[in-house]
Amino acid sequence: MKEISEEEATNHQQTTESFKSKLKYVLVGIFFGIVFVKAEIVSWFRIQEMFRLQSFHMYGVIGTAFVVAAISTLIIKKFKIKTIYGEDVVFGKSVFHKGNIIGGLLFGFGWALTGACPGPIYGLIGSGFPVFIVALASAIAGTYMYGVFKERLPH
Repeated sequence: MKEISEEEATNHQQTTESFKSKLKYVLVGIFFGIVFVKAEIVSWFRIQEMFRLQSFHMYGVIGTAFVVAAISTLIIKKFKIKTIYGEDVVFGKSVFHKGNIIGGLLFGFGWALTGACPGPIYGLIGSGFPVFIVALASAIAGTYMYGVFKERLPH
């Protein structure tokens, strides 16, 4: 398998989809939202337990996700599995730099302060916790600011 740079590994889908065909992504998102709520992954209390080292629940969920992702990646690479549209799945070469540490710390602090990482924010809002609209707005603002300052951040 050809090694490519991080910039080349953008995985831009070449096949265009109609609006109707994109509905499957909404349905998968709703399904995952329900699973997140039922598994208490979106629970502020579970997240606080994790950061206080009081419960294994979230570490078990994260660890399981890591193992599933690692095995899936190995299978995709070994068998050269393509997307549902027949396109190659491209894995870029990971490059470590100090910005990873800074970004990880900022992400972790935000997660600990709000009690939610970006994915479950939608589940929390959908579960009737409108206060997480502030967390969502903050995540969007942070993403925007990253785009604005990306070139001036540590590499």
